[in-house]
Amino acid sequence: MSFQSEPFTMGVEEEYQIIDPVTYELSSSSRALLSKAQQTLGEKAQPELQLSQVEAATPICRSLQQVRQELIHMRGKMITAASRQEKYLAAAGTHPFSHWKSQHITPKQRYQEIAEVQQQLAREPVFGCHVHIGLEDRELALEVMNRASIWLAPLLALATNSPFWLGEDSGYASFRTVLWSRWPTSGQPQYFTCLNEYEALLRALVATGSVEDATKIYWDIRLSERFKTIEFRVADCCLTVDEVVMMVGLIRAMVQTCYAQARHNEAFPVVRPELLRAAHWRAARYGISRELMDVAAQCSLPAAAMIEKMLMVLRPVLEAEGNWDEIASLVHETLRGGNGSMRQRAAYQRTGRMEDVVDFIVAETRKGLAC
Repeated sequence: MSFQSEPFTMGVEEEYQIIDPVTYELSSSSRALLSKAQQTLGEKAQPELQLSQVEAATPICRSLQQVRQELIHMRGKMITAASRQEKYLAAAGTHPFSHWKSQHITPKQRYQEIAEVQQQLAREPVFGCHVHIGLEDRELALEVMNRASIWLAPLLALATNSPFWLGEDSGYASFRTVLWSRWPTSGQPQYFTCLNEYEALLRALVATGSVEDATKIYWDIRLSERFKTIEFRVADCCLTVDEVVMMVGLIRAMVQTCYAQARHNEAFPVVRPELLRAAHWRAARYGISRELMDVAAQCSLPAAAMIEKMLMVLRPVLEAEGNWDEIASLVHETLRGGNGSMRQRAAYQRTGRMEDVVDFIVAETRKGLAC
């Protein structure tokens, strides 16, 4: 997997669940699935920490239209590979009821080392969506990261897609976020004054044995160590291609907006980490169903109002790129029809069966595909 270091290019990594079509539980069969998927996707299809999950990545994309085409192609090939192994593929942040005790770590040195260090945290499977935006200048990329941090909570709220855990409603819109927050290098990074400070922190984390290398720092937003990109890791794996396109469009516009602000040395609020953490928790707890925090203004707003505020900040860039109509439409459709967590809960309320929730997720994962 590789993303070209060209400014504002886009790349998406999705972590999928492998589902047994009889029990609707997670199936530890990634090796067989990947042997089929890699025949068409090559190294863009990869194993993940658990044998019941697989990751796939798009090529470098230069337009949202290409992002959509590549996502359709990628999901289609992964679903086809799964079907050839008599399995389903599902896109959600957690499985509604499969128990972590039934999962197995992928027998690969990197994953076994992670499992040895993290223990229980590594045994609980979660599934995310990671968006890379190309930006070569690392100093400017760090300034973008600082500025974008105040918008991570409304992004998460739109993308929440993991309400269930171990057969129960967790009470959270994104329980994946809660599970993932226990990892020692997860969450939101604090403000950095310069690139030297950022790199000194990474060196200190490695030197103290806190991480083996900088690729094992899993912040919600980070400078990629493998590519010249800013990587946003805040989102649950999204149900549909439309929702992924929405997130990519918003994130790219956010990077472009913050980049322009940084180039013009525009002032921006440096928000206390405690406020950012509280805003992040609220987004994970309620998604778009309640109020979100405006950390810059230090007040609460209805989720729709907060997301509209974010849209207005991004509108000039979205219009300049010709993406406003599509992204605004997708955001408003999500606000009207519900995000992934809300639609999962509605599926459960219809029948009271967790298996039907999994069936719903599988169907949504295929939505808009030819397969």
